[in-house]
Amino acid sequence: MEIIIPKHGKHSRYSTIFFDFGGVLSPPLEVLFQSYEEKTGIKKEELANAMYSVAKEMEIPTLAPIELALLTEEEWMIRIHSWLNKRKIDTSKSDLDFGRQWFSGHEVNGSMKELLLKLKASGYRVGILTNNVREWEPYWRSMVCLDDHVDAIIDSYAVGVRKPDPGIFHLAAEKISSDPNQCILIDDLMENCLSAESCGWSPVQFSSNKQVIQDIIGLLRQEVKDDSHD
Repeated sequence: MEIIIPKHGKHSRYSTIFFDFGGVLSPPLEVLFQSYEEKTGIKKEELANAMYSVAKEMEIPTLAPIELALLTEEEWMIRIHSWLNKRKIDTSKSDLDFGRQWFSGHEVNGSMKELLLKLKASGYRVGILTNNVREWEPYWRSMVCLDDHVDAIIDSYAVGVRKPDPGIFHLAAEKISSDPNQCILIDDLMENCLSAESCGWSPVQFSSNKQVIQDIIGLLRQEVKDDSHD
């Protein structure tokens, strides 16, 4: 579908749009899990249970150990493999270099990349707001190839806070020099959207490319009233 973005102007209500990576700019997570199973033989449910159990031992959310850089990727994968091996699940094809293997063979969501680039060309600030992992940076950033186009990349491992913690939304708005009420978040997770909304942002929960594009264009058509007087 052709994307026609309302130009940013002095009466525009919004100035800034942040894109999530996983589930928005990335391929669908189901595709990534299926691909990993084909590469390693480890089923989605097995891998997800291992991730959950490793984090539970640390009393934190599932991916927080690596998204907050509390464990290195290698330390995390050793624990993942240990959990799986104890349940007689073969990990011989699963690399400790998880990010390289996970992202290998995948491409950016072209529709969302096109939307981001058109927003930028239409005068909006654009950024990536992601819960991500230090060691995965070379793989996902080269996959989306947006470093030269975005105004900010906020990565949980680097800032020490992850979605849905409200702190990351305050930090992101400050980093990109926008007021929270001028910011839009595109994210696939409801909990992240609700947290962003509580911080004054306007969230768009991703369910399909077409839906997000329509929702974004609808928001960007909104204007603020000019109450100034001569």
